[in-house]
Amino acid sequence: MGLSSIIRDSVNDYLNHCEIHDDLYNLVIEEVEKGLFEEVLKHCDGTQIRAAKILGMSLSTFRKRLKKYKII
Repeated sequence: MGLSSIIRDSVNDYLNHCEIHDDLYNLVIEEVEKGLFEEVLKHCDGTQIRAAKILGMSLSTFRKRLKKYKII
């Protein structure tokens, strides 16, 4: 099962069981991004520079996002 199938199923469940959010796109992006950063950082044993490289972003951008989501 690919990642897009998992996301599709999760969005379908959300639409069928939860109150519809006014800004579903941003809700999904933020939820996915936060989870992605948490898991990649855990995979890298907390090494931010390694996590940023895996994600293909600069360390400064990665740190800004970590602060945005209150991960650090």
